[in-house]
Amino acid sequence: MKKMVFIACLAIIMATAGAAMADSQPIQLSLTPDIAIFDKNTNIAGVTLNIWGENPQKGFALGFVNGSKGDSAGFSLGFLFNYGENYKGVQLAPVNIANGNFYGEQAGVVNYTKGNFYGLQAGVVNIAKGDFYGWQAGVVNYSDNAVKGLQTGVVNYAGNLTGLQLGVFNYAAKATSGVQIGVINIISQNEWFTNFPGELAPGMIIFNWRF
Repeated sequence: MKKMVFIACLAIIMATAGAAMADSQPIQLSLTPDIAIFDKNTNIAGVTLNIWGENPQKGFALGFVNGSKGDSAGFSLGFLFNYGENYKGVQLAPVNIANGNFYGEQAGVVNYTKGNFYGLQAGVVNIAKGDFYGWQAGVVNYSDNAVKGLQTGVVNYAGNLTGLQLGVFNYAAKATSGVQIGVINIISQNEWFTNFPGELAPGMIIFNWRF
C-alpha cells in the first residue's frame, strides 16, 4: 500500500513538472513574433535570439528588436530597440520602452517608461510618465509625476521633486523636499522669500530649494 502511494505521488510530481516545463522553453529563435520556433505567448526561461521577437521571458534576449510581454525579467540587449510591459532587469539599446512598471536599468539614446520606474535611466532623453525612484542621468530628464532621487542633465523636469536636480535648467512643478543646483532653477510652487528658510523663491539662479 505504501509503495502504491509513493508511486502515485511520484507520478503526480512528474506530471506537474512536465506541465511546468511545457509552459516554458529554454530558447527561442524569432524572425518575427509570428515566425518563430515557439508561439509568442510561450514563456521563455533562458535565451532568446531575435530579428524581432516578442515573448514573456526570464533570461537573456539578444536581437535587433526585443519585445517582451507581461511580467518579464532579465537582460535585454537590442541593436535597435527593446520594448516590454512590466520588466525587471536591464534594457540596453538605442531605444528602450516599458509600457508598464520598470525595475532596474534602462540605458540608451531614448529611454521611456509609462508606469513607475525604480532604478537608473541613463541616456540622451529619459522619460518616466509615472513616479520615478532612483537616478535619471541624461541631456533631458523628464518625470511627469514624483521624482524621489536624483536628476542630472542639461534640462531636468519633475512633477513633484523629493531629492536633487543638478543641471543647467531645472524645473519642478512642486517640491516636497528638494534642492536644485544649476543656472536657472524653478520651483513654481514656491513664493518669493515669504517662507524662508523653508523655501526660497519660484525662480533662482545657482540654487533653489523647498523643504
